[in-house]
Amino acid sequence: MLCKLHPNGFHFFFLVTSFRSWKENHATCVVHHPLQFIMWIFGRKGESGFSASSTAEEVTAGINGSGLTAIVTGATSGIGVETARVLALRGVHVIMAVRNTRRGLEVKETILKSIPDAKVDVLELDLSSMSSVRDFAAKFCSLRLSLHILINNAGVLSPQFKLSKEEIELHFATNHLGHFLLTNLLLETMKTTSYEQKTEGRIISVSSEGHRLTYNGSLSCYIKNESSYNSAYAYGLSKLANILHANELARLLKEEGVNVTANSLHPGFIDTELFRGHSIFAVICNKILRYIIKDVSQGAATTCYLALNPKVKGVSGEYFSDCNLAKPSSRAKDQELAKELWELSLGLTSSK
Repeated sequence: MLCKLHPNGFHFFFLVTSFRSWKENHATCVVHHPLQFIMWIFGRKGESGFSASSTAEEVTAGINGSGLTAIVTGATSGIGVETARVLALRGVHVIMAVRNTRRGLEVKETILKSIPDAKVDVLELDLSSMSSVRDFAAKFCSLRLSLHILINNAGVLSPQFKLSKEEIELHFATNHLGHFLLTNLLLETMKTTSYEQKTEGRIISVSSEGHRLTYNGSLSCYIKNESSYNSAYAYGLSKLANILHANELARLLKEEGVNVTANSLHPGFIDTELFRGHSIFAVICNKILRYIIKDVSQGAATTCYLALNPKVKGVSGEYFSDCNLAKPSSRAKDQELAKELWELSLGLTSSK
């Protein structure tokens, strides 16, 4: 690794790892479709009316979110902060679910300085700990609040092999299992809110184009196995799981006839000063990649679009990029794999 990764700059990692794995992965790279690259360069808008250069404020302009409550995980840095800020700007009551509550309170104060009437609260949540996830859900439910929007945004990227408190590989435990358990624990509240208020609930999972670069074979083979550990593949597996989880959840909700949608997204490659002050290779990368790099206001756009924009009403089980429908990998669309992951995740979280 060239330098310490910004908490919301994980996606940049694959700009490096994709080059490393180019031969064995058949030229897997971050700009998967040439048309997406062209749309970025020229700022061309997709069917939604928005493009890669659209900002979170632009995609929510004119939308009144008053009366809505949203939970945003990982809201202390990067696109998590911007997501919380823009939702608050639109009148949404934002619950910042964060591991570092001191930092969370600082972000809250910053939001209140620019939006004095914002409704923002901070609750502690460590997604790598199932007991913390359960505590958070219990605290939230005790507040007797409605829940309209759940944004599973938080994530980790670790170069070293690490296990969670429940002895599960850290990427899988935090990026997927923590959110899987959180979603399940809050789902009844979302269903009740949707039914009683005649509104659509929305569950949004922040994935990554990095989901294309991961292990082959059974998902369960890699969640505790240090000998086969590869940090890029482990992260990619957790991002693949984000999409599969959203897809299977969407299928189950549709089957149940519940007015709650579930979608996943790639936020883009975010400007986090990842390579600043490092090698000549890093400088060259910055020169080349600056044309496809987003700032946080653009990086949070697709999340905010899925959270509030009426254009995606009723849309569920889809993958988005740049506020438009996108095509994930074939594995991400595998319904049997999604069911396998669901059962695996239920087993891993049921007794923890």
